[in-house]
Amino acid sequence: MELKKTNKDVESLQKFIVENNNLDGFYGDGTEIIDVPEIKIKHDFSDQVYLREMTIQKGQFVIGAIHNHKHIWFLIKGKITVNDNGEIIDHIAPCYMVSEPGSQRIIYAHEHSIFVNIHK
Repeated sequence: MELKKTNKDVESLQKFIVENNNLDGFYGDGTEIIDVPEIKIKHDFSDQVYLREMTIQKGQFVIGAIHNHKHIWFLIKGKITVNDNGEIIDHIAPCYMVSEPGSQRIIYAHEHSIFVNIHK
């Protein structure tokens, strides 16, 4: 299944994914950091900077929590489609984006991908 460009808002898409969370490849509920064995998460801290690295396998959907602070994220490896508050964008590594407070992403991995958030 692929994330298609539609007029569905993030809440509708999130509800669909959460309702189908029992299916392989659908992870997260949009309220907390994902903590499942299928999505590898690595946390690092240095000098008041927090780094979270997430490894997403091809075909997986991930719903992220709402971010409270402005931060930067990087796609280190792979290809993903991101629905960020209703805006759908394809990203191919290497790339980065600035994420504003209140943002919430739904990510679909077209291939094995490594996604990194950096928070101060």
